[in-house]
Amino acid sequence: GDILDSRRSKYDLKYYLKLAKNIENSGAHILAIKDMAGLLKPYAAYELIAALKVKVKIPIHLHTHDTSSLQPAMYLKAVEAGVDVIDVALGGVSGLTSQPNFNSIVEMMKFHKRENKIDIEKLNQFSNYWEDVREYYYPFESGMKSSSAEVFYHEMPGGQYSNLIQQASGLGVGDKFEEIKKTYRDVNLLFGDLVKVTPSSKVVGDMTLFMISNSLTANDILEKGDTLSFPESVQGFFRGDLGQPPGGFPKQLQKLVLKDKKPYTNRPNAHLKPVDFDKEFEEFKTKFNEKDLGRTLDITDFLSYKMYPKVFEDTFKKWVEYGFVSRIPTKNFFYGLDQNEETIIEFAPGKAIIVRLLTVGPPKENGMRTVFFKVNGQTRNIEALDRSLNIKKEENQKAESGNPKQVGAPLQGVLSKVFVKKGQVVKKNDPLFVIEAMKMETTVTASSEAEVKNISIKEGGRVNADDLIVILN
Repeated sequence: GDILDSRRSKYDLKYYLKLAKNIENSGAHILAIKDMAGLLKPYAAYELIAALKVKVKIPIHLHTHDTSSLQPAMYLKAVEAGVDVIDVALGGVSGLTSQPNFNSIVEMMKFHKRENKIDIEKLNQFSNYWEDVREYYYPFESGMKSSSAEVFYHEMPGGQYSNLIQQASGLGVGDKFEEIKKTYRDVNLLFGDLVKVTPSSKVVGDMTLFMISNSLTANDILEKGDTLSFPESVQGFFRGDLGQPPGGFPKQLQKLVLKDKKPYTNRPNAHLKPVDFDKEFEEFKTKFNEKDLGRTLDITDFLSYKMYPKVFEDTFKKWVEYGFVSRIPTKNFFYGLDQNEETIIEFAPGKAIIVRLLTVGPPKENGMRTVFFKVNGQTRNIEALDRSLNIKKEENQKAESGNPKQVGAPLQGVLSKVFVKKGQVVKKNDPLFVIEAMKMETTVTASSEAEVKNISIKEGGRVNADDLIVILN
């Protein structure tokens, strides 16, 4: 929001001053202002920083994203008001959904009484280097060609903007991004105008993609919410997994999302089960074989598994199957080798191999090709499956629209979990299956008591929106 906008009083100057004082009183050594969407405008920044410098005695660190191109001016006013630290990005990787240009900020501050003298020539050299490196990552760019004042409308964090484009494409709705931006704003207001920072911004993004994939509006959510199966992150938010938002939850919507589940009214960590680190670490090492991995599992692996179990399991499978591909140079990892191209792969300091691609043979009936290459001058070959050949597009049966006995996939993704079996009797709101898509999980539940007549798709299969999954009696 904007503390200068009197029409939006939820997050006014008093709110931020009280929050800052509470943070200082809790023992913090530094106060961070995390302007994830780049919404803080120059004059609002001056008023906020000036008031904070009176209210608290700890240093103030300001972070922003330059989606609108307004943020260098905002930084200048923040500096004038006494901010202690600002976040920037080297010129070659700055601007748009990234941070303001480091090199330009250095030039802006020249001859100012608060100037930090930095070698701009060296800084420009670093910027040029990373600008070249950035070319390798162009498929992951946000797609923005220029700055946009639309950010003050949809309020989407800079880091999420580029992620949401990738997620939307993965769900088959990448061509609806203008609609996604509008719906993102609608969801934010529907949820009570949230502070949108990871992970709360992900909740808003997941709900947005859920609504776009199912052609739902904010009014549809309020009118049909009792029949909808919401994304897991949305259920977790309204359950209280992220804590209690300022002003509380919208009660009607909370009831629609949670159905018959009760929300927390206290801190979410009060519901965490205690961890026996010694015992569970040993169990962890038994489950994931170090011999398969090729290195020793340590406590950081265990912590990753405890916090993100599915992500760790998927990553472990990739490690076992492909090894530590981070050793492959970036260009070759993303785009492979051209014919007769040579690359050096370093395994450890002083240990490397030289790989040259010689030729790729014609495809065989089973889709395999013989790949000839040299390793340190010695010719070798392997059989590799060409996944671009013989692509068969399988179409699943669609659930009949309006037929409550046929339960379909709410969006495109993977049928990651099936909770029921044929012949099983389920009650209203019992979980039937989970669809996983682009970091988002949606648990689909039964709309009424029924018997499972058939399960049309096996667990682990890929599905499109409205594909028939479960038939009920």
